[in-house]
Amino acid sequence: MSEQVHLMFTQIAPRYDLTNDVMSMGTHRLWRKQAVKLSLAKAGDSILDCATGTGDLAIDFKRVVGSTGKVMGTDFNAAMLSTAPQKAKSLGLDIAFEVADAMKLPYPAAQHDVASISFGIRNVDDPQACLAELARVVKPGGRVVVLEFGQPTGLFGAFFGLYSRFVMPLIGQVLTGNRAAYEYLPRTAAAFPCGDKFVEMMKRTGKFSDQRAHPLMAGLAYVYVGVVA
Repeated sequence: MSEQVHLMFTQIAPRYDLTNDVMSMGTHRLWRKQAVKLSLAKAGDSILDCATGTGDLAIDFKRVVGSTGKVMGTDFNAAMLSTAPQKAKSLGLDIAFEVADAMKLPYPAAQHDVASISFGIRNVDDPQACLAELARVVKPGGRVVVLEFGQPTGLFGAFFGLYSRFVMPLIGQVLTGNRAAYEYLPRTAAAFPCGDKFVEMMKRTGKFSDQRAHPLMAGLAYVYVGVVA
């Protein structure tokens, strides 16, 4: 992640949750729950959620794995991560949070049942290498789960294109004071490989025995699931 992007997330961190809820009308929360469902996580599992931000996906995983399971949320940006521990604590959930780089995780191999990353892989320097690193820390037969924006087509795609180009930056400006951040985020989402192209990237890592794309809302987002070989 470039220093510029790192600074951008630091600046928008205090109002990140509110802005996401307003922009997506809460839809992003439903997408995260679908990612957890597709991960096949169960009670007692060990989960590593990378680029966890304010901890939403880690929290959803903890609700599934329960008191016998373990969840750790990591993020490269300490400011983004700063509110996550208190959020989890207020919900009565025991989740560990650490600052860590998804490109170079400081954890042993084959340790977790699931490694996940939501709306973060397009911001790393090398997405394919990041996928391989996520697979490294997952046990054979476990899953790497990626939630990321797609590029919808047709009338819906045209509408979303206008919304992301004009409305999202305006909302970002009003709520965070940082219009540039919410010009950058839709722009990178529009350029990032999605659907079959992302699945091909997963195949090129050589780390998965199976990899699949699950479209959400006509391809507005995808959940990608890779079974670690």
